[in-house]
Amino acid sequence: GHSRRMGSFKLSYYNEYKSYLSTMVKFSVILATYNEKDNLPIIIYLLVRTFKKVGAPFEIILVDDNSPDGTLEVAKQLQKIYGEETLVLRPRKGKLGLGTAYIHGLKSCRGEFVVILDADMSHHPKFIEEYIKVQNDTGCDIVTGTRYRTGGGVYGWDITRKLISCTANYLTQIMLWPGCSDVTGSFRLYKKEVLETLIDSCISKGYVFQMEMMVRAKQHGFSVQEVPITFVDRIYGESKISSKEVIGFWMGLLKLFATT
Repeated sequence: GHSRRMGSFKLSYYNEYKSYLSTMVKFSVILATYNEKDNLPIIIYLLVRTFKKVGAPFEIILVDDNSPDGTLEVAKQLQKIYGEETLVLRPRKGKLGLGTAYIHGLKSCRGEFVVILDADMSHHPKFIEEYIKVQNDTGCDIVTGTRYRTGGGVYGWDITRKLISCTANYLTQIMLWPGCSDVTGSFRLYKKEVLETLIDSCISKGYVFQMEMMVRAKQHGFSVQEVPITFVDRIYGESKISSKEVIGFWMGLLKLFATT
């Protein structure tokens, strides 16, 4: 009788351990949104697809700043599809800026690592797989996407924006030595405690916030690895993208749905 009791104890312990593992989240994605109702279904679908391919438990924390276009309503519909565990909604009362959106999102993150990317499809979630691999291989604190190394690039930007972006990065390199080639990019993977430390020490808002994060990372002695990424200007929203490109994108997406 004793060995049978031990056997059933072991089994219940194993089952408990299995359910504990399933509640553990390895990756939390913070998506800060403002008027992204058209992009949201696509970005969420691609994120889910990427993490399922990687085979890692994940969650998406959506911080919407009271978008007048109904982004939150779309998010609620998507939550019905993907479930409340996968898509966590953390809306705010108004447009309060990117830095505070990350702080707000971080409070809900259960993951060991936090991924931050733009919700407007300028960052393709497919690169996350490479981020995870690089982090795994090197044990680094931060993986950042760079548009300024072989294999990276920018599409859909006019020459003025390219110049501004390159100049901003170049000046930051000279003045601040942040130790990475693309400081204005915002597509990054952080160890959660590292992101918490950096956000605590940052004082800027808006565009400069991304730069300051990398400068502070250097000050704290955090290790940074870079992955070449391609950056595509906004699919929907305020952009100069042609209708032909949007139609092509949708056709490609429909093909993806059919083949996956």
